[in-house]
Amino acid sequence: MSTIAIIDYGMSNLSSVAKATEYVAPNEKVIITSDPNEIDSSDKIIFPGQGAAKKCMQSIFNKNLDTVITKNSKEKPFLGICMGMQILMEYSDENEGTKCLGILKGKVEKFQNKNNNKIKIPHMGWNKILKKNDHPIWSGIEDESYFYFVHSYFIIPEEENYTIGETDYGKKFCSVIANDNIIAIQGHPEKSSKVGLRFLKNFLEIK
Repeated sequence: MSTIAIIDYGMSNLSSVAKATEYVAPNEKVIITSDPNEIDSSDKIIFPGQGAAKKCMQSIFNKNLDTVITKNSKEKPFLGICMGMQILMEYSDENEGTKCLGILKGKVEKFQNKNNNKIKIPHMGWNKILKKNDHPIWSGIEDESYFYFVHSYFIIPEEENYTIGETDYGKKFCSVIANDNIIAIQGHPEKSSKVGLRFLKNFLEIK
């Protein structure tokens, strides 16, 4: 039995993530934790998040989780979800500028409602993810499958080949990234019905 740690830094309702993970991995141990020792001893990491970037980063530092998150993101399968994707970047424009974890090179920008590009902000609801590159995370998931989104900011990774999924909302933005053992998604797989559960299952099957 492997242990899946869902990192709790105080900025997310983690029950839906935990329930979805338990559903697709009934024989594994799923824990919600902010204990660095438990995170270090786990086999896989899920890093969700919601809220504002600055508050998320403050909470991470207050709980002394920045070092253990960075360390584990380099050592084992690691899944970032929503804000847990954005703060892997170096910098976010949110809150007049926020320095993030810098685990992946890139930045976070806000959607803009410009000229004829009339979009509602936040981007909320179901939208398609277009596959950009092959990856085990896509096993059994059709191209242009719908996932559930709630966000006003999106990432711009420095390395284009990190992007394995894109979504169109006024413009195409990176909605899924992968680099070594890190995978991150802007949408919420735990709220995305069967396709989201398959996404989580695929992540947990990655060695």
